[in-house]
Amino acid sequence: MDFILNNLPIVICIVVGIILLIVEMFMPGFGIPGIAGTLLLVAAVVLTWRDHGPLAGLGVTVVVIALVGIFISASLKSAATGRISRSSLILKGSSTKEEGYQSSDDKKAYVGKTGVTLTVLRPSGLADFGGERFNVVSQGEFIDRDVQVEIIEVEGARVVVEKAKIDV
Repeated sequence: MDFILNNLPIVICIVVGIILLIVEMFMPGFGIPGIAGTLLLVAAVVLTWRDHGPLAGLGVTVVVIALVGIFISASLKSAATGRISRSSLILKGSSTKEEGYQSSDDKKAYVGKTGVTLTVLRPSGLADFGGERFNVVSQGEFIDRDVQVEIIEVEGARVVVEKAKIDV
């Protein structure tokens, strides 16, 4: 018990450092917990090196690397199949079209409709189809402004147009 009390700052640095690295794995964002955890683990090694010599510092380095590997792999396994996977920490499932999810408006009904370009298509730009403005793309050709175009393909949010064939 005396050993732990004499080396309490080192033990606290190791425990909190490992916890912060595990938090970093499951938290999106900048990486402050990961950076802080790494700095705490380095501080534990430096404190050990300073207080107990290079051999003890090397030993703590090996122990810290082993503990980090063990705890990270256990956390990942738990996230995949264990307690963490059953909690609300991990997003599960996906939204499908059958469940009513749509990532963008379905414009497939507009295939074959004609409209007028509002900007020059180089090859993308804006076009108006009966009062509705769409971002459109041509098939590689440049189309001037105020030219009649026809929607030939819709793939998600991508609307492909070509110059309209004018019957005389």
